[in-house]
Amino acid sequence: MWIDTHCHLDAAEFGGRSDDIARSAESKGVTAIVIPAIARDNFSDVAQLASGNANCTYALGIHPIFVPQADESDLAFLRETVAIAMSDPRFVAIGEIGLDFFVPGLNQSPLREKQEFFYSEQLKIARDFGLPVLLHVRRSQDVILKYLRRIDLPGGIAHAFNGSHQQASTFIDLGFRLGFGGAMTFPRALQIRRLAVDVPLESIVLETDAPDIPPAWMHKERNSPEQLPGIGEVLARLRSMTAEEVAGITSANAGDVMPRLKSLLS
Repeated sequence: MWIDTHCHLDAAEFGGRSDDIARSAESKGVTAIVIPAIARDNFSDVAQLASGNANCTYALGIHPIFVPQADESDLAFLRETVAIAMSDPRFVAIGEIGLDFFVPGLNQSPLREKQEFFYSEQLKIARDFGLPVLLHVRRSQDVILKYLRRIDLPGGIAHAFNGSHQQASTFIDLGFRLGFGGAMTFPRALQIRRLAVDVPLESIVLETDAPDIPPAWMHKERNSPEQLPGIGEVLARLRSMTAEEVAGITSANAGDVMPRLKSLLS
């Protein structure tokens, strides 16, 4: 089986066909999809989508790109919503949260400080409920890690990882897995492909980030969780393994880092 650990299946780009796409992905062997929230407005959307599809689960969080429009009442609402969602077996993590120092303006005061505040507060919510986190890490690896050293968490996933080997090792030492997806399928993505070969396979999970980050064969097209097996096959070729071996190990990794997902699948 394949597990897509990061897919925005509720996105408007899917044109209202999210249920059909989830079923199509399942028919291709994608037995689990994790749908992270991005803002208070879509908490109910991701939960509803997960409840209607046997292979879908969800996470709750406020994405750093949506932090400028958020306020502290959204953090209180997140905490309240998480407390209720703990009774839902399809709720598996806090996410998507993190820091984005790439988008213009977000790395400048006062938005940088606001991003760090929202990130820290959401880490505390994850800690308080014993949940893993799905991290948005864009040109922010070292600051992300600084907070992870301060706040004790059960682990999580560094989504769309594109850091150094040293940063990868630090995430792994802190109990995190590294998410690899469509970017790895481009032959010129040398750094990502080296990481995909060099880090322990037990530290890798697969993702699509659909509708974004399409694989090489869908360059500039809308991505989909249906593409995950193809992404996994690229990883298998890079590591001189079979696709079945990669599917089994990366799926086990996803379950290990998200115990609620593992319970749902067992």
